[in-house]
Amino acid sequence: MRAQEAPDASSGCRRFGDWSCELGASGAYTNNIMITGYWPPTNEMVRRFSTNATQNPLGWIGSNWEGRGYNIHSFFPEFPGGVGTNPQGNGDFEVDYQDTSADWWRITAEVKPVAIITFSRGANGSNWEVEYRTKNRAQWVNDYTAPFQPTPSPPDSSVPAESIRFSTLPMQNIVNNVNAAGLGVSAFIDTNSSNLAGGFLSEFIGYHGSWYQSIHADPSDPAWSVAAGHIHVGINTPQAAAEQATLITLRTLIDHVNTIVPSPGAGTLALGGLALGSTRRRRR
Repeated sequence: MRAQEAPDASSGCRRFGDWSCELGASGAYTNNIMITGYWPPTNEMVRRFSTNATQNPLGWIGSNWEGRGYNIHSFFPEFPGGVGTNPQGNGDFEVDYQDTSADWWRITAEVKPVAIITFSRGANGSNWEVEYRTKNRAQWVNDYTAPFQPTPSPPDSSVPAESIRFSTLPMQNIVNNVNAAGLGVSAFIDTNSSNLAGGFLSEFIGYHGSWYQSIHADPSDPAWSVAAGHIHVGINTPQAAAEQATLITLRTLIDHVNTIVPSPGAGTLALGGLALGSTRRRRR
């Protein structure tokens, strides 16, 4: 499969226990929410939502998380040796255009997420920067391994180069709830019109989230997806605070999803686990 080729949405039903694949009717959707990380602290703060026992030896906590009717599944790379010597990382969603895109279409075809949040490390400080939009860029900041640009570039041939896709997350509610928690994390919506989400892998994966959601925006789609967006997490955000802000963000997202889709009923709730392995500077 080419790196940016979106696969058929019908694959992967049995592996994830998606009841909606069998229904195939109007209003069908999975009860899976997908979150991703890149550099620390973002990979660490989503670790407990991984079903990969090697990455999460303490065990998956995402099954019917907090009794809210949704399974939370996380995917992220590891950085043995530290990001200073290994900035690309290893595993799912390595910080590489081709790897990220290939992993994206493979994993989403199986998870069929009803909602998506992509996270990555942002600028200095303890920040929760909710990105307002991402761009289908023709030119990106080079990554670490040749080919250094996405192939193809722009990645999305369904819209013109430089087209904008907007976050469909409950952005203001996320900001309000994280700020109200008193975590020492400054949450805000980034509406920067010049640099947008940075032009590197953070914006690239964030664009994939909004792109995927737009492909599956029809309620009759068995992979119906209703919300997606990207959040930059400040480099100096303590892991404990980042973990708490992640939980707050997920609760806020689920509240929002429940205003759009029917609540998962007892007869349709699938709890199957996955077995997959301000002043701004350029963010990763």
